[in-house]
This record gives sequence, structure tokens and C-alpha cells, in this order.
Amino acid sequence: MSSTEPRHTALDALHRSLGATMTDFAGWDMPLRYGSERDEHLAVRTKAGLFDLSHMGEITVTGPQADRLLNFALVGNIASVGVGRARYTMICRADGGILDDLIVYRLAETEFMVVANASNAQVVLDALTERSAGFDAEVRDDRDAYALIAVQGPESPGILKSLTDADLDGLKYYAGLPGTVAGVPALIARTGYTGEDGFELFVKPEHAVELWQALTKAGEGVGLIPCGLSCRDTLRLEAGMPLYGHELSASLTPFDAGLGRVVKFEKEGDFVGRQALREALENLNHDVPRVLVGLVAEGRRVPRAGYAVVADGQVIGEVTSGAPSPTLGKPIAMAYVDAAHAAPGTAGVGVDTRGSHEPYEVVALPFYKRRK
Repeated sequence: MSSTEPRHTALDALHRSLGATMTDFAGWDMPLRYGSERDEHLAVRTKAGLFDLSHMGEITVTGPQADRLLNFALVGNIASVGVGRARYTMICRADGGILDDLIVYRLAETEFMVVANASNAQVVLDALTERSAGFDAEVRDDRDAYALIAVQGPESPGILKSLTDADLDGLKYYAGLPGTVAGVPALIARTGYTGEDGFELFVKPEHAVELWQALTKAGEGVGLIPCGLSCRDTLRLEAGMPLYGHELSASLTPFDAGLGRVVKFEKEGDFVGRQALREALENLNHDVPRVLVGLVAEGRRVPRAGYAVVADGQVIGEVTSGAPSPTLGKPIAMAYVDAAHAAPGTAGVGVDTRGSHEPYEVVALPFYKRRK
């Protein structure tokens, strides 16, 4: 098999049997949509959607000093994460640039699972392996050990409850517990990338089809439908969640991205990027760089990543992600703009769309928050 051949998840044949439109994503052949992107998006907002996320990169870190290694390698305080809990964090370069944003699950006292974005999984694996030198801990590539299925949306707790006796009511947001779903052993995590309540189920690849079919059947009566990457993108955009390669990159620090809260200077010991990030924080107090904001279109044209944001004939920023918002009924975008134009309600801001300056309203992120 040539290295240019896309990888296939354990659910590949099933996606094709459902008539999915497939696309190459970070070297994986993934479902973009099954039918209407808008219908899939609205199903997650109002009922439930089923996603194959098996392209995500799982890396297991084990050993007596696993927590100390992760505290050194990542910007968050991973040693303080309780068993059964998860934390959103980042891995940075020595110069403070973001290599990836991650979710880290503490599975046991000396065992952690790091979940990286598909496009960065190898980079993260290499960095963790390199940074493990001198620690009594092992870094293991477990990308082939898991399939990952997500069920997201307001009906997802009910759907899952019908298939498991795990204590879902006691499972907090950003927590995970081992259990059995439809007879399949799974790590059940209450996490997601849609802005809705939902679960991510880590299972062995050989159990993926069985689990997908059981979830499909359990969700039949409440409007669950399969969902592709396209609506995952519009859902996370409405929820103001950053995407690596768009809002996050190696040329930005967590502070540039407005996510400085993930950097924990108070934790014990040194960590990669500490000095550079301390300087980035100090510079932030003197010289505010561009700020990540939300933009809502007044017209119908959809802003795309890379489009210039303008005011008074000057370029004041750049769109990082843009799409029609099914929930708002208007095109929306996230963009980095000069601080002087970042306040919600700032007048006179537009996006250069193929030469014409379309008017936009600057709003605070997120665009959408679910009702608890």
C-alpha cells in the first residue's frame, strides 16, 4: 500500500452502504455527509447525531512518572487530573507555538490516554516520545487499538442509557468511565466537539460496526441520524470551538488564540515552552495582538478561511473559519482582528469577498450556547 493511499476506519464499508460522500481528511477516507449537511447539523442541535471519529490519534502514556512526563510535555497541569476525568490542554513548541490541542484522559493512577487531532497525531507522538527521555514512563502509539464513535445531541443520554448500565447521570462533562455499551466494552467519555451534550465511545475496531448498528437502532425513535465531517465543522464553529490549522497553529501561542487559561504556570517543575509563554503573557499586557472574534454576515455571502477583514479601507484581520450557520440562518465566521476592532458591536467592519466588502457584525464567541 502506498503512503498516499488514504487510511480506512473500521466503519468504512458501513459508511459506503449508507451512501456517504467520502473525502480525504488528514490521510483518512472519512464521511463528509450522508445526505443534507443542514439536516445533519439540525439533528445534532435538536435530536441526535452519530459520528465516526476513528481518525483521531490515541496515544497511551503509562508508568510511575506518566503524570510528571505529561506535566513537562504539555502546558496543562495533568498531574492534578483525577482518575476518570479528562482535561482539554495543548502541546507547544519551546517557542510557545501550538503543536496541537488535545484531550487527556486519566484512565488510572499511572495510565493516561492523550487524544490528538488526526492531522497532528504523528507530530504529537514524536514530541511526547522525545520529551519522555529521563522519565520512568512509556509512550505508546494506540491509533490502531481504537475506533471512536460519538453520539451527540440532546437525545444522546437517553439513547445511550438504553444500551448501558453505566452511571451516565453521575458522569460529568469531561469525564470518562469504563463500561459496556450494547455488550461492547468501551471507554465512555462525556466529551464532544459540537456544543451539545454527548458522548464519545472508545472501542476496539472489531466492535465498531456492532456498536454503530446498536446505537442506530436505539436512536430510531428519537431522530438520530448519521453525521459527517461537514456538519461537525459547522457545529463546532457555532460553538466557537477552535480547529487546528484554522484558529490554532504553530505560529500562534495559546495566549494569541485567547486560550491562555490552558497554560498552568503554577504547576510544579518546568515544562516545554514555559519561558516563551511567560514572555507571551507579559507582552499581552503591553501590546495586545489580534483577537479572535465572531463575525455575523448581514448579507448571504459565505466568508472563507483566508479572506481579509477590513475597516475604513484597511486590512484589520483575517477570517480563520467561515460557513453558513443553520442555527442562526446567516453566514458566520471566526477571525483574528486588530484589538481596536474586536469589541462586540464595533461598526464598519467588513470581509473582502472577491473584491467586494460585505458588512459584518462583530460578536462575542460562541455564536451558540445550548440551554442546560
